[in-house]
Amino acid sequence: MDDGGIQEEPPSARFLTPTRSGGSRWVDGSEVDSSESAQWSLEEDRSAAAAASAEGDDDSVFVPVSVSAGGATSEALSRRVSSGGFRRRLGKRPRRVDSLDVESMNVRGAHGHSSKEISLLSTVAMAFQTLGVVYGDMGTSPLYVFSDVFSKVPIKSEVEILGALSLVMYTIALIPFAKYVFIVLKANDNGEGGTFALYSLICRYAKVSMLPNQQAVDQDISSFRLKLPTPELERALSVKDCLEKKPLFKNILLFLVLMGTSMVIGDGILTPSMSVMSAVSGLQGQVPGFDTDAVVIVSIVVLLLLFSVQRFGTGKVGFMFAPVLALWFFNLGSIGIYNMIKYDISVVKAFNPVYIYLFFKTNGTKAWSALGGCVLCITGAEAMFADLGHFSVKSIQVAFTAVVFPCLLIAYMGQAAYLMKNPLAVERIFYDSVPEVLFWPVFVIATLAAMIASQAMISATFSCIKQAMALGCFPRIKIIHTSKRVMGQIYIPVMNWFLMVMCIIIVATFRSTNDIANAYGIAEVGVMMVSTALVTLVMLLIWQTNLFLVLCFPLLFGTIEFIYLTAVLSKILEGGWLPLAFSSLFLCIMYAWNYGSVLKYQSEMRGKISLDFILDLGATLGTVRVPGIGLVYNELVQGIPSIFGQLLVTLPAMHSTIVFVCIKYVPVPYVPLEERFLFRRVAHKDYHMFRCVARYGYKDVRKEDHGFFEQLLVESLEKFLRREAQEIALEASTMEAERDDVSVVSDVPPSPAGAGDLQVPLLSDQRLVDNNRMLTTEGSAPLLPSSSMSAEEDPGLEYELAALREAMASGFTYLLAHGDVRARKESFFTKKFIINYFYAFLRRNCRAGTATLKVPHSNIMRVGMTYMV
Repeated sequence: MDDGGIQEEPPSARFLTPTRSGGSRWVDGSEVDSSESAQWSLEEDRSAAAAASAEGDDDSVFVPVSVSAGGATSEALSRRVSSGGFRRRLGKRPRRVDSLDVESMNVRGAHGHSSKEISLLSTVAMAFQTLGVVYGDMGTSPLYVFSDVFSKVPIKSEVEILGALSLVMYTIALIPFAKYVFIVLKANDNGEGGTFALYSLICRYAKVSMLPNQQAVDQDISSFRLKLPTPELERALSVKDCLEKKPLFKNILLFLVLMGTSMVIGDGILTPSMSVMSAVSGLQGQVPGFDTDAVVIVSIVVLLLLFSVQRFGTGKVGFMFAPVLALWFFNLGSIGIYNMIKYDISVVKAFNPVYIYLFFKTNGTKAWSALGGCVLCITGAEAMFADLGHFSVKSIQVAFTAVVFPCLLIAYMGQAAYLMKNPLAVERIFYDSVPEVLFWPVFVIATLAAMIASQAMISATFSCIKQAMALGCFPRIKIIHTSKRVMGQIYIPVMNWFLMVMCIIIVATFRSTNDIANAYGIAEVGVMMVSTALVTLVMLLIWQTNLFLVLCFPLLFGTIEFIYLTAVLSKILEGGWLPLAFSSLFLCIMYAWNYGSVLKYQSEMRGKISLDFILDLGATLGTVRVPGIGLVYNELVQGIPSIFGQLLVTLPAMHSTIVFVCIKYVPVPYVPLEERFLFRRVAHKDYHMFRCVARYGYKDVRKEDHGFFEQLLVESLEKFLRREAQEIALEASTMEAERDDVSVVSDVPPSPAGAGDLQVPLLSDQRLVDNNRMLTTEGSAPLLPSSSMSAEEDPGLEYELAALREAMASGFTYLLAHGDVRARKESFFTKKFIINYFYAFLRRNCRAGTATLKVPHSNIMRVGMTYMV
């Protein structure tokens, strides 16, 4: 794919040299503290061969050592021990564009958000666009809020009207305006919002992820941006330790995230039904003979149309979203002002919260039950945070403050003014309050606005499923990217048809917006409470927030949301069970998939093959090496997977070049292309074995064509080999100069296991160079002095490049494991049921890895594996 001329930048390098004072100095002269440059110990070198030291340490990363064709004997190791130690020199990572990803190159600058200040004009333009994407659900709430509230509380006096209006006004002011606009939006993950964004943000500051594939090198990704405001803060450190050391808290945090996500999906089922049916119901009383059956039929037709066009992508109709919603908000405001002036301007008294007290005093438990209808005025508030990735914080704040908030308040005040004179019009309050001459234009706009509101929740559901898949919490299903220019526009056929069928069943079964409203609020309030809990944790762990303010946040907003939750839970028997059932179903699916995936990964970690075993087999690996490149896909970020041993036993021959490919998702929204891929050599040079870790964010697009993938993989490997040769030549040149200018350090303190990483080459001293033993990465290419040997002059390099090209000409083979996960016999019954039946059922019916990779079946070779967990 073309990337519009992305050029590889010339690398720059600085290397550490010891100073006479015992510290270290970069070659360019700047000092560096000795504590900043961890040393590489021989014990790490030995433990790396077995790749076992990292098994119980989340911080440890790739440690297999690259060995040259000449080999490293035990005598050489002994000489290195007797010499005292060797220094670790760090080559600065150059900025370059890695080439394994194809689809992401279609969108330049799509990864992450620009740090440049956005102009006022751009902010206003972006705020206009948010009207069509973010505020559709909340904007259509005047269609049904008062009709549902007054179905629980009959109007006997102005106290009911002003009390309900005051409740609605202060609910909007406290939850969307105060909580989301001013607080929650600031807890974004590099510009991304939503439940999973909060979880990934917490995962970067504390090791709470259940999947033990974290690497210290991941913190070098620019979008990680780990910035604890006060690292010494005892409160933040104690919270961090509590989260990391107690598995119970990790499970509670994961449960909260999955529960919030499952409720968003449940909300996605109810929103289209509620919005479309509320808009269509306006025809009742306006068109003679248009009864409830007609409302249901027309609503089903509109829903069929809505879900049928999803496969074309939101981009095809997105150009009309913002103008339609802008016109809708203008209608709400203008009609509200018209009703206030014509009927009763005294409704402004509802700004006095005393009317809330009088409302509850007069109506008692009925008023408490009416809270379930009042909460409908803030449905869609979570979309302000969930859809943050497409816009900026300031644009969402401007749109809500300048347009959405005042228009909604005026619309509800206008409806209340109309009810002051027409208290019997509660069932069709919205359409009855519209002037007769404007009915049909408003009806058309309302129907379009309802469809747009439904579209926003459908897209949010697709996004939640994709993020859950990326973080290992949902089975693999087919995802279609509907736009090559806009990131995040996706279509999931299975979920689309599932939502459509459920929406049609809901409309045909409930047949009334009031009945659907009983089920509507539970999922929304549940998501809000999860966000409150996660943002409180962000305040404790990450933000430099006063403890009093931290406590005020959950006490104020958590209490309000809990009161609303008790009100909506009272309607479980009236339909509230429906979103709970949907949410529970998806929660069980996500939790079971995550639980099984974690156990499978741990089983693979225990079954890793020792590097010593591979070295004992020799360069032929105990079999015949035939031309070709074998791509061994596995989930391990370090060590040799057990599938490779099974391949050696099963296959009569092995490919001349082996690449262990690991697709890994890290807790950031996007990984820049230049920081995506890590390469490392496995065993001696004549083994021709390499490891590649491809890192993706949970919002990155993966849509590779296998042909491009293979070609770009070989190109990356060639660059890796050339840079490896350059580093050896540079090390030889540097060490020769050091012998003349710098005294040799006789001893270096050992480093903890796992101190080495993939991002920087580990360059040893002259004794190591003599044995051609080194560690390197693809992303490190120092500038060579003129005296160094060029890559073209290295016969060993040319031989290896020729072997790689010959292997490429012979073709690629994808070596995959067809795994069966089974619980051990001594496991509890619950674990056996989840793993052997539920998780196994999900694995059998989810999308195969080859479908995700889009590889021809003729290039695939599967090996059966059984993982006992």
